[in-house]
Order: sequence, then C-alpha cells, then structure tokens
Amino acid sequence: MVARKPFRATFLFFMKHLFFIFLLVSLRVSAQVQPTPAPAKQPIELQANHMQAQQNPAANRPDVAPQFPGGQPALNKFFQQQVKYPEAARVKQITGNVVVTGIVETDGDLTTLVVTKGLSPECDAEALRVLRVMPPWKAATRKGEAVPVQVQLLVPFGNSATLEVEQPKGKVKFE
Repeated sequence: MVARKPFRATFLFFMKHLFFIFLLVSLRVSAQVQPTPAPAKQPIELQANHMQAQQNPAANRPDVAPQFPGGQPALNKFFQQQVKYPEAARVKQITGNVVVTGIVETDGDLTTLVVTKGLSPECDAEALRVLRVMPPWKAATRKGEAVPVQVQLLVPFGNSATLEVEQPKGKVKFE
C-alpha cells in the first residue's frame, strides 16, 4: 500500500496539469476559430452633376444618376409648393433640413424612405408625406438599362427669413 501512494499522487498531479493544459489549448483554439466580422459596406451616394463616365465602372454604380423631372429647380419648386410647415415646429421656431434616404427604383418611384437626420417628429412626418406624393423620377441607368439607386434628399423647413433663393446668373431681363 505504501507504493501506491506515490503513484496516486503522481497520477493526480498529472491529471490536474493535463486538465489545465487542455483548458488553455481549448481557449486558445476557440479564440482563433471565431472569425472577425467584415465591416459593412456603405451604399454609394450619388450627387447630381458629379457623375463621371468610368472606363470600368463597378457593377453597382450607374452611368447616369437618377434625376427629378425638371432637375434641381423643379425639385425646389416642388418642395416650396408641397411642404406644409407644421404648427408645432413653427411655434418652437424649428428650422433646418430633414435628411431622408430612399431608393429610386427602375420605374422612377421613390421607395424605402427612412429619416436619417430629423428635426422634430412633426417635421419628419411631413417630410415623409411630401416624398410619398412626389412624382416619379427619371431612373438611373447603367449601360442603358435602368437600375435602382439609393439617394439622400434634404427636405427644407423654415420661415421666409431663413429660406435661400438661388439667384439667376447673368443679366436678368424684366419685361
């Protein structure tokens, strides 16, 4: 019986160390096995008059950007006619732009509207209402074929003292 005691002690010592080594190895392997998440790709935001023809364009980049019928002046006029300044925002004197992101589909309809930067709940709701009644856009094209493109629109809110009116360039002829 005396000879078994050192064997038992050696066996227990070996098992404790084996367990500890197994634990370290399994932790190290599990740390190496977990993949790091890839960063999410941000969608390409297109701006009017900033498009360039590319020799080898990416598959998700159109050759021609989407356009509101009549261009930027017509879009400004549309906002002036359609946006109704909410009374709650008028009382609080809230002014600025509601930034809305949406997708101009292949048929020109504006879908998937999301407020990315709001002013107030009333202004945000009014901006979404106005964009839902917007007429169809001229769709973006890639190699002559219509493609859906994400756009970012600024819906202005403010009183006449803060609105900026674009002045025509050159001489203006009044009749």
